[in-house]
Amino acid sequence: MAFSVLHDADPLDRSVLVLQDRHRSNLVDTEQLQQVLHPRQQMRAFLSMWRMDRRIRPYVTRAGFYGIYRLGHIMIDWPLITCLVERWRPETHTFHVPAGEMTITLQDVAIILGLRIDGPAVTGTCVFDVAALCGELLGVIPPADALRGSALSIRWLCQRLSTPAADADEVALQQSARGFILALLGSFLFADKKGVHVHLCFLPLLRDLMQTSTYSWGGAVLAHTYRELCRDSLDRRRGISGCITLIQLWSWERLHVGRPDFRRSAAYPAPPLPHALHDDDVDVIAGDVAEGVDGGLAAQHGVDDEHRAEVDADASLPLGCRWRVPLTRVHNPSGVLLLYRDQLDAQTPDQVLWQPYIGELVDQLPDICLADQHIWRTMSPLICFEIIEFHRPERVLRQFGMHQDIPPACAYEQELHRVDARGRHQKDWQTYHGPYIALWETRAGRIITARPMVGGMDFHDPYMQWYRRITRRFMTPPLHRDDMRFHTSAGSTHALVSFRHG
Repeated sequence: MAFSVLHDADPLDRSVLVLQDRHRSNLVDTEQLQQVLHPRQQMRAFLSMWRMDRRIRPYVTRAGFYGIYRLGHIMIDWPLITCLVERWRPETHTFHVPAGEMTITLQDVAIILGLRIDGPAVTGTCVFDVAALCGELLGVIPPADALRGSALSIRWLCQRLSTPAADADEVALQQSARGFILALLGSFLFADKKGVHVHLCFLPLLRDLMQTSTYSWGGAVLAHTYRELCRDSLDRRRGISGCITLIQLWSWERLHVGRPDFRRSAAYPAPPLPHALHDDDVDVIAGDVAEGVDGGLAAQHGVDDEHRAEVDADASLPLGCRWRVPLTRVHNPSGVLLLYRDQLDAQTPDQVLWQPYIGELVDQLPDICLADQHIWRTMSPLICFEIIEFHRPERVLRQFGMHQDIPPACAYEQELHRVDARGRHQKDWQTYHGPYIALWETRAGRIITARPMVGGMDFHDPYMQWYRRITRRFMTPPLHRDDMRFHTSAGSTHALVSFRHG
C-alpha cells in the first residue's frame, strides 16, 4: 500500500474530481508546474495615479468602498497564490488540503474586506449608450482610444477625474467619486487579465451612491474570485486575475504556509486590531501622506473636527487592514514554491485555523463586517453580471464551528463556466440569468446547519476516510530529487502514515 501511494497521488475515487486529467496538479512531473503564476492586479499603480481628494471621501464611504481603499496595496506572495491555485477544485469550489476541504466564503469576504454580502445581486444590462452614460455619471465622454469594447481605461479615468476643481460643486464631486470607485473596482476587486480596464457595466450601479451600498458587492467579488480560480486551476494558464489580495489574506488568517508575523516595535508592541489603525497610521505605513491627500492628521488637511468624526464613525476598517503594518518573516520561510507545496503536503490538523474570527479580533470590527451573518452559510448562486458560481458552505462546515459529515454530491456547472462576456458587450445579464437571480433572492431560505464541532477530527472519521479517497493526496512526487535543491519529504511521510493506519 505504501509503495502504491508513493507512486500515485491521484484520487482513488474520481467520482468527485472529474477534471483531474485537466487540473494543474496533473502537471506535477512537467516543467510547467515549476512556473509561478503571475497575479494581475493594478491596485498599487492605481493608488499612485489617484490620491483621493478629501472632498470625495464621504461619497466613497457612503457607497461602501472606503474600507477597500484603506486596505490599499499589499505585496502579493506569488508562490503562495500559485500553491493555492494548484489546490483549488472547480468541481467543488474548495481548496483540497490534507486536513480536508476549505474555501473562501461570504463570511471571509465580509470580515476581511468589509463588503456587504446581503442585498440585490450585482447585475443588470450592458445595453447602453457609452457617451450618454459617461456624460451623465462621470461628466466626461471617453474617446475611442480609451475604450476596449465596453471597458474603460483606468489610466484615462485617473487623468480626467482624479483632481476635481477647487470650486467643484456636489455634482462634480459625485462624478469624481464615481470615477474613483469605478477605477477601484477594475484595479482591485474585479481586475481583468491585465488590470488596466474596467467594465462600464458597473457604472449604472453607481448612479445613486446610497443605493450602491445596498448591493451584494461581497457576493459579486466572491463569484468573480471563484471564476478566476476555476479557470486558472485548469490546463496551462500562466496568470491569475481577480481579487488576489482576498485569496492571500484568507490564507494568512487560516493557514501557516507563507504566513508572516507582525513586527513588534514601539509603535506596534502587539498584533494590531483594525480599529487601532487610524487614518494617519495606515497612510504613514503606505507612504501615502502628502498635503491634500486622504490620510494624515486632520490639521494637515484642514479637516474640521465635525467632518473628521463623521467620516471616522462611518469608515471603520475591516479585518484585512490589520496586515497593513510592518511584517516579518523570521519564523516562517517564504517565497519558495516547492517549499510551500511540501509544507501543505505535510500539513497537520493543528496547522489549520478553522475559526480565526473570534474574540477581540471581531469585537471591534465595523457593523458591516458582521451585519449579514444570517446568510454566511447560504447555499446559493453568487452573481456578478455574466458570472454564476455556487457558494458551497456545506463542504466546509468546520469553518463555521460545525461537524463536517460527508457532503452531498455537487455537479460541476460546465455550461455556466462557458458563459463569459467575450463577444457579448451588449447583453442583458439580468434577464439572461433570471432563474439564478431568483434563487439568490431566496438565499435566506437555504441555510445549511449541523451539530456543533467538538474537538478535532479523528484520522478514521468517516469524512476523512472518504476524503482521502476522493482527493489528490499530495502535490509533489515524493521520490523527486533534484541535485543541490530542496528535497520534499511530505509525500514519503504520507505513505508511512497510510501504511501505519492502513
